[in-house]
Amino acid sequence: MSGHTVPADFSEHMLDLDEDEDLEVFTKNTSLPDGSPLPNSPSSMVNQYRLEDDDEGKEDANTKDIFVTVDHPESQVTAIETFILYRVVTRTTRSDFDSSEYEVRRRYQDFVWLRSKLEEKHPTLIVHPLPEKFVMKGMVERFNDDFIETRRRALHRFLNKISEHPILSYSQHFQVFLTAQDLAPHRKQGPGFLSRMGETVRAVANSVRGLRSRPEEFAVMQEYVDDFSNKMCCMDKVSQRIIKEQREYVDDLKQYSPTYARWGELEEELTEPLKGVASCVVQCSKEAEEHIQHLSEVLVPALHEYVLCAETLKAVMRRRDNIQAEFEAKNEALLTRKAEQEAQLQEEVDVLADRMEQANNSLKGDWVRWQHSMKTDLRSAFISAAEKNVEYYEKCLAVWESFLVSQRAEAGGGQEDVA
Repeated sequence: MSGHTVPADFSEHMLDLDEDEDLEVFTKNTSLPDGSPLPNSPSSMVNQYRLEDDDEGKEDANTKDIFVTVDHPESQVTAIETFILYRVVTRTTRSDFDSSEYEVRRRYQDFVWLRSKLEEKHPTLIVHPLPEKFVMKGMVERFNDDFIETRRRALHRFLNKISEHPILSYSQHFQVFLTAQDLAPHRKQGPGFLSRMGETVRAVANSVRGLRSRPEEFAVMQEYVDDFSNKMCCMDKVSQRIIKEQREYVDDLKQYSPTYARWGELEEELTEPLKGVASCVVQCSKEAEEHIQHLSEVLVPALHEYVLCAETLKAVMRRRDNIQAEFEAKNEALLTRKAEQEAQLQEEVDVLADRMEQANNSLKGDWVRWQHSMKTDLRSAFISAAEKNVEYYEKCLAVWESFLVSQRAEAGGGQEDVA
């Protein structure tokens, strides 16, 4: 292991909370006489963080000058393929756009084209990832409603991440993507197959050759990326497993409730309490389904999105390393070439030196921006999940407390009758 200092566990950066600070949870009397939550109640603490997020969101909205929406997915069937077209609506105040509003239709491959062009033009900027092309594990129907909606949200986030980027949002390819009714002529433009193959071969050669020494700051960055990737993959897998187990739990509850109802039909003296338990189980199963749905739509996609971000970061680091490796190889060749070759080689080395400096500066600047965005996104997802957890458990608690109150009232009434 190298002696580089690895940044602290990324989870420590998500929320600025004191690890020793206990969260006192109240199950009763969590509000003041005027109806507002107590300062230390779960609802109050969640609202506090929610207000902070809202303030940040308002500041961002005031500075944005381009707004993009992805919606209205439509299935298209041809003789050779079936695909989904999404409506992309853009509203902007930028002067380099001919109009203030645009509406186009795009398919998934168009988004892939845009991202590849952005990476090609800016190899060491962090371009937000797209959702995977292939069907995720557990999806039975490729184009079912859940799959289409999950992909639509991811594509919406992708375009908004680009629109918020200080450099990528001014890309000519991005503007064409948002405004051109027919993207086909633009997609045909660009380097040919042999040119792309040459770039790939050169990148592989640089990768095999390796680096003499990676600068300290990028070595630290690489170790952080590897650590971040491991943690996000672990959290993604665990969250997926939790969702799966919770769905199985709901299925069990649905079988559990009728058992109490049937039992109540056989026990005359226990009919009411057994029916009450059956009713509570039904209500709690409904709350659990809503809880699972929320986690599936908010927390799980956020975690998986940053699993993909980690892979993007690794690719960006490799491209930066390849630029440095090519510079080092040319510099070494310069020292061994003859005098008549020296001038041309020196020019190539100077170009590569400028390219490496630009790549390093781009990555360093984008790294800070990306970390801020990552912390904001995950913080928001964690707070939303916490809010839903509190709501879910409070609702289930209220259901069972109501049952207890009714049973105690009946028990008290029964004792008076006996007296």
